[in-house]
Amino acid sequence: MKTSKTFVFPVLLAGGLALFGCGKSAPSGSNPTGEKQTAQANYGETPSPLPENGFKAQITLLDPPAKLRTGQKQTIEVKVKNASDVLWYARGAAVNNAPSNKFYLALADRWFEADGEKLVTDMDGRYGLPRDLKPGEESEVPLLITAPKNPGDYILDLDLVQEQVAWFHDKGSGTARVKIKVER
Repeated sequence: MKTSKTFVFPVLLAGGLALFGCGKSAPSGSNPTGEKQTAQANYGETPSPLPENGFKAQITLLDPPAKLRTGQKQTIEVKVKNASDVLWYARGAAVNNAPSNKFYLALADRWFEADGEKLVTDMDGRYGLPRDLKPGEESEVPLLITAPKNPGDYILDLDLVQEQVAWFHDKGSGTARVKIKVER
């Protein structure tokens, strides 16, 4: 395989940094800029968003409640599995000393009306992953939920979120859903 050396020269422009390279073209099948490899290679060194292929989870609700009272708080147990090929840092990096929870991974729930379409609330329970998860690893997470204030049939939807980045379902991952009857 033919390899080449590429020289990269940083140039400061108004509002940003541009990189210009020179040299022979890279071998076919490689990424001449190395952007994706570098982003993934540096993932975990500093708090940052998961790579796009990291937003894959398998979520299982263990022993879901069939009924709750209006406004009732209950802790449920949920199994979360890293279904991606990326190490999940629970705090967004190997070390995250920031005072905010930005980049933390958390289990969260939302309530929908019985049709599963109309959102009732997406600001219910949240619980940070208790540890980093390698691809294929899973962890049980306790999540305190609060039933809606009005009686009726609802859908409890469980998802992961990388705080201040994205919900996993917005990146194509599945959620766990269960029907729950809420009574007075």
